[in-house]
Amino acid sequence: MGSLLSVCDIKDDVKYILDLASKIKAGEVEDKPLEDKTLAMIFQKSSTRTRVSFDVGMYQLGGRAIFLSSNDLQMGRGEPISDTAKVLSRFVDGIMIRAIKHSDVEELAKYADVPVINGLTDLEHPCQALADMLTIKEHLGDWEGKKICFVGDGNNVSNSLLLISPLLGMDMSMACPKGYEPNENILKIANEYASENGTEITVTDDIGVALENVDAVFTDVWVSMGDEAEKAQREKDFAPFQVNSDLMSLANDGAIFLHCLPAVRGQEVTSDVIDGPQSVVYDEAENRMHAQKAVLYYYMKD
Repeated sequence: MGSLLSVCDIKDDVKYILDLASKIKAGEVEDKPLEDKTLAMIFQKSSTRTRVSFDVGMYQLGGRAIFLSSNDLQMGRGEPISDTAKVLSRFVDGIMIRAIKHSDVEELAKYADVPVINGLTDLEHPCQALADMLTIKEHLGDWEGKKICFVGDGNNVSNSLLLISPLLGMDMSMACPKGYEPNENILKIANEYASENGTEITVTDDIGVALENVDAVFTDVWVSMGDEAEKAQREKDFAPFQVNSDLMSLANDGAIFLHCLPAVRGQEVTSDVIDGPQSVVYDEAENRMHAQKAVLYYYMKD
C-alpha cells in the first residue's frame, strides 16, 4: 500500500505516475476507477488549489472527498494523531493531509491502515512537484537533458523539485541568498539521485551561474505561511532574486516560467513575467488535479 510523504517514496515509479497522469488527462483511463472510495482531507493550513483539485479529482474518479479542517477534528483539541489515524482508517480509503509539520504527516502514516498523501508540509510538497513535471513535459517535450532553476527560498517546493528532477534525467540549479539554502538532508539525497542518474545539482547565490543553460525557471513567495515574523528581513534579502525580464533573459530562448501560486506580483516575480508569454502557471495549476488523480489512482485503486 504505502504512502506518499516524500518524492523519495515514489523514486522508482515517478515516470509511471506521470505517464498515468497524462493518460488520465487525455481521457485514456477507465471511467470511475475509484467508485465507492472515500478520501479524508485534513487541512491545518488554508488552501485553494490543493483543496479543490483533490476534491474535484476524487469526484471525477468516481469517489468522494470529505473536507476536515483542524478546527473540525478532535486532533485540533489535543487528540493524539495516532488515534485520529486509527479511527479514520476505519471510515475511509485514503487520507490527504496539508500539515504545518512534516513530523505530523509521518506520525499519521505510521498509525494509519490506509494510504496517506502529503498535500504540503514545511519540508516537502511532492504533489506540486509532480504537477510541475507534467507541465514541463507538455511544454518542453521531455525531461531528459533539460535543466530547471529555482530562484528563491530553500522551501518545501524547492526541496521536492531537487528530489524529483534527477529522477527524470534533469539538471537543477538553485539561486538563493546565503542562509536560505534547501534542507541539508534533502540536498544530500538529491545529490545521490543525481549521481545515480548522471545529472547535476547546483546551489549558489550567484544568479548568473544558476541561470546558465536553463529551460524552466521556478520561484515561490518570499514569505510562506509561518514566516510572517521574518517578513521585513526576507523582503530585503530576496530583493536581488526577483524573477523579472532581465533575469529571464539569462535563461535559454524559449524558457518557461513556473510558480506554484499564490504569487505576490512585484515581489518574487514581476507582472510582465507571470502574466507574459513565457508563463505557464495556469497550466501548472490545472495539472495539480491531473497529477493528483494519478496519485489517488496509484494508491487507492484496488
